[in-house]
Amino acid sequence: MNEVPPHVTGLAEQRARARAGRDYAGADALRDKIEAEGWLVRDTGDGFELTPRPPFEVWPTVASVPEPGAGDRPPGQAGVAGSGAASSGAAGRDAASMDAGRVAEAADPSARPERLGDLDAERVAETEAAPRQKPEGSELVGRSDEDYHEGHPERTISSQLLWDASLAVSRLDETITPAEPHPPAVPPTVTVGLIVDGWPDDLRDCVRALVARTEAKIIGLDLGNVDGAGVVLEELAEEFPRRVETWHVAETPHWRGGTAEWGESRTKLLKLDSSDVHVVMETSTILDGDAITPLVKVLTDDVAAAGWKGVNPGTDGHDWHDAEPGEVRGLLGHLFAVRRDAALAVGGFPEGARYYRNADLEFSLTLPGTLVALDRDLPVHQERHRGYHDVDPGYRDRESHRTYDRVLRLLQDT
Repeated sequence: MNEVPPHVTGLAEQRARARAGRDYAGADALRDKIEAEGWLVRDTGDGFELTPRPPFEVWPTVASVPEPGAGDRPPGQAGVAGSGAASSGAAGRDAASMDAGRVAEAADPSARPERLGDLDAERVAETEAAPRQKPEGSELVGRSDEDYHEGHPERTISSQLLWDASLAVSRLDETITPAEPHPPAVPPTVTVGLIVDGWPDDLRDCVRALVARTEAKIIGLDLGNVDGAGVVLEELAEEFPRRVETWHVAETPHWRGGTAEWGESRTKLLKLDSSDVHVVMETSTILDGDAITPLVKVLTDDVAAAGWKGVNPGTDGHDWHDAEPGEVRGLLGHLFAVRRDAALAVGGFPEGARYYRNADLEFSLTLPGTLVALDRDLPVHQERHRGYHDVDPGYRDRESHRTYDRVLRLLQDT
């Protein structure tokens, strides 16, 4: 462990006093000075903690991580346009250029003599070279008696082409232009959201299995670089730059005595995502095959979420039991896919959930529509569930009961 220089400790003490005096602007300025010295400061229950600043950008809190705006588009889709101003831009200019070119072509039939049937190019050129007594522009707005004279069939055909061109539609074109094929169905985009709160070896195995066995994008939210897991997340992003997106915050997870809560962190991942389907997954869950695609295929307008493990409440609501594959009341947070629009419509994940346990049930009960579990049909397994077994039992039980009280209220309401 690197020794903290005394002047950095002094800055952290000043910041603690500024926070105690509600001088948050001053506290933020002192935090920036500490970071400039190569250190990060974390608030703890009994003061603060200083750690070396890692070689990547770290945001102070989960809430401070910037979210994409409503009008932003995912990378690689900036050129996709629906209607409105985009249609009147480059596309509109291209259409105008096409119409102008077709009008010019009709105004000079000798440029495309094959479009006049049996008339040869020489006769057309001679006819067009003859002087005309019509006013400028009359070929677009009027048809003179001369054009319909029986002795001038070439002018009749030319005039007809000009008239059609003025409407930006050639009747000859209409007969040969093939119908536009229907565009193929576009599969939904998918992102897996991972909360990174320690256990770096589990993180490596989880991400590498996802990359090897699926096409899904991965977003990792690192809470406090616990046990160096944030550094490993960054290494994975460098190893798979097109697949892994990373965010780091100085806040440590609530179960470790920090202030970063499960519900807030999960909702942040949901809002950082831009895909059609958002996948909730724990780093202790390891894919043995493509377990993501079967979940995504189940989702419809009526099915809001589909997961690996499902549970149903007992008659009194106090006990939940494992469910058979099919429709269920709750999906466990080991692995499930949810339509992102449905998750956003209910405000994301439970705001009051500081710890994961039972928060997955609370979220399930808030979703509209049907939930489906696939269970044994999925190629996936779970390693040691560290989020349960390696957390202080007193904390685990206290937070689990606290969340389950809200689950019971939801069950009574439904």
